[in-house]
Amino acid sequence: MLKIRNVEVSLGNQKIVRGVDLNVRRGEVLGLLGPNGAGKSTLLRAVLQLIPTQRGNIELEGAPLNSVPVEQRARRVAYLAQQGPVNWPLTVERLVALGRFPHRPGWQRLTVEDRSVVERILDQTDLRKLGERTVTTLSGGERTRVLLARALAVGAPLLLADEPVAALDPAHQLQIMQLLRDYCDEDHAVIVVIHDLTLAARFCHRLALMHEGAIVAVGSARAVLTPENLASVYNIDARFGQGEDFFVIPWQSPGKQR
Repeated sequence: MLKIRNVEVSLGNQKIVRGVDLNVRRGEVLGLLGPNGAGKSTLLRAVLQLIPTQRGNIELEGAPLNSVPVEQRARRVAYLAQQGPVNWPLTVERLVALGRFPHRPGWQRLTVEDRSVVERILDQTDLRKLGERTVTTLSGGERTRVLLARALAVGAPLLLADEPVAALDPAHQLQIMQLLRDYCDEDHAVIVVIHDLTLAARFCHRLALMHEGAIVAVGSARAVLTPENLASVYNIDARFGQGEDFFVIPWQSPGKQR
């Protein structure tokens, strides 16, 4: 679905992304992990061509991404920004429906199919009861779910989601992560930036761990979330689940009393 090769990004005089190589496959959720400032959000924005890359290549479905017309790119890649702003006093339903406009040349009216997609997404994201509320009156967590619903409504083969569960309560965190997992069952792919190591281990097919702008480990949760990686990248010790259900609980900084 997506191939990233030797990508470097600098902002001002500082190199933020350093020689990143990464493949994203159809049918998978790839969790992008790393501490604050590791370059995760910058990498997503580079994939979206929102900021320039100084080096490297990005291919979408085998074609150089910068050769894909903007209109096609809007239908092929959907994006949920971190803490995305909402500046218009639209209802929840109307904002989610904006996700269908890349499929409507010239801002044509929504079709019956478009409206069916919007209704389904409202149900899947538990937003039906908020459909007539103005988005600017919602809580931060509710607004995040609305913006994710708009991204899902695009129906793009590739979805980039930057911290979609950061502001959500535990029930909605589980719901949204399962929704992203189900989205990939439709032959789509998701890159999700996530800080919760337990959710990442449970719901992501593979993980990519970033540190100081570079990818330091890619693979299964067991292969990436090792005690050595957690200590060197996050400076933490963790507790690990045993048996078939692998999970990680950040426990303390090294040297602290248990």
